[in-house]
Amino acid sequence: MNSFILELGRDFLFVGEEYRLQVGNSGFHIDLLFYHRGLQCLVAFELKADKLKPGHLGQLNFYLEALDRDVRKRNENPSIGILLCKDKDTEVVEYALSRNLSPALVAEYKTQLPDKELLQQKLHVLFEASQESNEL
Repeated sequence: MNSFILELGRDFLFVGEEYRLQVGNSGFHIDLLFYHRGLQCLVAFELKADKLKPGHLGQLNFYLEALDRDVRKRNENPSIGILLCKDKDTEVVEYALSRNLSPALVAEYKTQLPDKELLQQKLHVLFEASQESNEL
């Protein structure tokens, strides 16, 4: 876990593993939750051991909504979700994200993380997309 956090960069702060959310009478768990100091937002990571299914994005969007309603502070930006899957079908990803309003990223996971700068660049793009959707 320590290596994973260090690869993300200095601005990521670890909040929790299996972070519990209570919605109504039901409890849910986000695989990994971080806070990004530079983006000033929560970043939820969902890890899937199988191929991407559209329902995974629905689950992640649910978590982002719960974070924004119940955990996020007033001065913080909307939460960002990152879904890491063992495999992905690009066309399925395109369809699943086409009407998605929340900033989300779907990526295949590898045994080694991508270059730190590439990961930071992708998070920056997600943040900008989040800002644009808030302006609408």
